[in-house]
Amino acid sequence: MPAPPAIAIHDITKRYDGAASALAGLSLTVAPGESLAIVGPSGSGKSTLLNMVAGLDRPSTGSVTVDGVRVDRLNETAAAKFRRARIGMIFQFFNLLDDLTVLDNVLLPAQLAGTPSARARARADELLGYLGVARHGGAYPGRLSGGERQRVAVARALMNRPALLLADEPTGALDSVAAAQVRDLLAAVNADGQTLLLVTHDAALAASCASRTVELADGTVARDTHGSVARDAETTAACGTDGSAVGGTGGTVTGGPAPVSR
Repeated sequence: MPAPPAIAIHDITKRYDGAASALAGLSLTVAPGESLAIVGPSGSGKSTLLNMVAGLDRPSTGSVTVDGVRVDRLNETAAAKFRRARIGMIFQFFNLLDDLTVLDNVLLPAQLAGTPSARARARADELLGYLGVARHGGAYPGRLSGGERQRVAVARALMNRPALLLADEPTGALDSVAAAQVRDLLAAVNADGQTLLLVTHDAALAASCASRTVELADGTVARDTHGSVARDAETTAACGTDGSAVGGTGGTVTGGPAPVSR
């Protein structure tokens, strides 16, 4: 029996007063372990769709189910608890707390979830090592490079072993070298079994590290591409033949245990 989808979106619309529909009858299914890139021009509905999946906004019509839960039916408190337990989020500008150390930033989701301190610390140490930033645990985010800060943000997002990892323009604020490192990192995290949904304008990110690309236009799906030839070509440079990261600088993922697994 096939596993239920990680995300099931059925015929959603989103209308705002006095404006055209941000989403117009959009349907989409994402399988567990899949890496899906959402692309499209500004105003196509990418950010609105991401907010729907995260439970930050509700559709005007239709349904949004994530990890078996109808998130469109959750009230604000229940949606916040759902995100804390089942969704990890990576932002373009990192959203790290500057007055907390790297370690404390990563620990924060576990503390909010009430995880025992010893287990939370072990998990944080595991992730910081896995992502190549363990040596920065006592440092503050302002002392790190952009690529290192995004690695810390990924560790924080994975802290509670989420069913789904959402990434909103994760390479948008990085230089080309750091962006390539983050592409490697996300490919490796997905290769370890993490379901990934990312919104991006970075064609290299979509091509090299997503097994599927969905292009939006005017609030609906214009194109849905699985395993494109473009991905195969880009993967030679950025990822291994199985989609996992190889090479790179700044502490790329190098195997060992898979701390992203649930």
